[in-house]
Amino acid sequence: MKVSDILRVKGNTLYTIGPDDPLAEAVGIMADKDIGSLVVMSHGDLVGMLTFREVILQIQRNGGAIGDTRVRTAMDDAPLTCTNGTDLDEVRRMMLERHARYMPVMDKRMLMGVISFYDVAKAVVDSQNFENKMLKAYIRDWPAEEEGAQNQPSL
Repeated sequence: MKVSDILRVKGNTLYTIGPDDPLAEAVGIMADKDIGSLVVMSHGDLVGMLTFREVILQIQRNGGAIGDTRVRTAMDDAPLTCTNGTDLDEVRRMMLERHARYMPVMDKRMLMGVISFYDVAKAVVDSQNFENKMLKAYIRDWPAEEEGAQNQPSL
């Protein structure tokens, strides 16, 4: 399974913010849209990723307040990325290794979408459920052996 399979099911709604926008605005967007991340874009280029983790760390550094902090101060400026063709096993490995919950999907310099660890886990579970269903159907439809054929040696 590839990243493109997840994006095809998930859709292509993207939420972005600029690096010089107020962090408070980013938090407002994340709360209003019920999302855990924003892609930080500048002049059409991916420059970072802002997740609830970075927001919480920045609030802690600010003594419990957002203040007039800019997105640039809190964002991850070197986020993991993948492509549409990246295999899901590779994405899982990368996300687990870096403790990343969100990963931008890029096609050269163009942002194609964002996948979450939830999206990856759901795709794996759905794939396993489908495989189990097919195996059970195969077993249920197993051809019955004729009586007497059980005791005869096969050639």
